[in-house]
Amino acid sequence: MAEEEQNEDQSAGSDPSPEETPEPAEAQGSDPTEAGEETPEPAEAQGSDPSESGEATPKVAAKDKPPGADLEPIAIESEQELTAEERARREAEAEERAAAEAEATADTADEPEERPKPVAEVPADARIQATGKRKNAIARVVLTAGSGEIKVNRRELDEFFPRPHHRTMAMQPLVTAGYESSVDISVRVHGGGVSGQAGAIRHGIARALTEVDPELRRDLKRRGLLTRDAREKERRKAGLKKARKRPQFSKR
Repeated sequence: MAEEEQNEDQSAGSDPSPEETPEPAEAQGSDPTEAGEETPEPAEAQGSDPSESGEATPKVAAKDKPPGADLEPIAIESEQELTAEERARREAEAEERAAAEAEATADTADEPEERPKPVAEVPADARIQATGKRKNAIARVVLTAGSGEIKVNRRELDEFFPRPHHRTMAMQPLVTAGYESSVDISVRVHGGGVSGQAGAIRHGIARALTEVDPELRRDLKRRGLLTRDAREKERRKAGLKKARKRPQFSKR
């Protein structure tokens, strides 16, 4: 029995367990480069100044940065004192700009009050004829001296044009020139519709007024009363319902 215990003790001493036996330094991987681990370099090798070595300083977490921290500040240039000539030039430009804006935004509501007064009376025996056109309507206007009576196809203006819009359109040249109560007008109109006939009468009356007073031409021309409105109804195209209207597309 004593021999067996002695043999067991020898075998236990001669064959140590792997947990108890320390591995040699070479077996544990004494070379840090082979194990993939970096050895800490000295401060001199790393470079005490990160700006010289080209390495950036450790950045703060993005969530801790305030918004706009990476933006560069804007350099504000100092204002230079203007010379007297430069100041005078800028003031003149500002005055011209203000005058142009005032003319562009001028209220045109006072234009009827500033309409020119009739500078020439229509002779009692004068008979001025003119023709006006709009779309397919043709109006032949006869202007004579009178008290402002207007007849269209031997009917009163209110009877021929029940709508105020058409009456205003027909009398626009007379109101603009200021002759609405000093002349009588007789009109024969045919063709087109009601709106086209009103435009033709307006065109014819404006032409007749330029024969009475040539000075009115500039004012009437500026308002577009002497211009022949060439807009016409666009023709219908094949495959369409009207000039541009298409039939509804259906997939099924």
